[in-house]
Amino acid sequence: MGHESHGLFNVLGLEVTSAMTTMLGITVLLVTLSFLASRRMQAVPGRFQATVEIAVEALRNYFGSILGENTRRYLPLLGTMFIFILVSNYSGLLPQAGHIPGLAAPTAFLSVTAGLAIVVFISIHALGIKHKGLGYFKHFLSPVFFMLPFLIIEEIVRPISLSLRLYGNIFGEETVAAQVFGLVPLIAPLPFYALGLLFGLLQAIVFTTLFSIYINGAIGDGH
Repeated sequence: MGHESHGLFNVLGLEVTSAMTTMLGITVLLVTLSFLASRRMQAVPGRFQATVEIAVEALRNYFGSILGENTRRYLPLLGTMFIFILVSNYSGLLPQAGHIPGLAAPTAFLSVTAGLAIVVFISIHALGIKHKGLGYFKHFLSPVFFMLPFLIIEEIVRPISLSLRLYGNIFGEETVAAQVFGLVPLIAPLPFYALGLLFGLLQAIVFTTLFSIYINGAIGDGH
């Protein structure tokens, strides 16, 4: 479970790393599963369709407690973000992940989590402008205009804290598990893998929960 991102090869001068190839693999996997789950849907679902429907319903109910009537509109964005982060977190638990060329948990790299946070930052303000027009920026002057610098700093700190929290937890969990595996490679690491499953889920929940709260604040009346 190494964490140094070494280049595998170059494409048009761009260095391709293990984190990038893993993200590509995860993307292809999720797109394929989505295609298979949505084609030939039946009124009486089979096991695979039923599993997907349960997962989607669970996400809809969870985010519905935050977004209310806007849940249906933003569930694809939040659900995709949640599943991608979850699978990325879990990819680091695969045997020898990080040591096998082309396989490394993307969320164990700050550049990846920063990229996800940038998506959050852009989405929040784009949706705020879409719902409120230029009036969206009025909240930067509330309750008094001289709060503007502090509110701008707050908006910048949000994505930074998201990226650092996700990166720090996944990187730390993988580092500890790798050290224990190196000392006692058979039984001792098993509890850390179990904790890794739990932490990977929790971090995906925390990231997307905060994302949904920020969206609700941007499009709601009480930003």
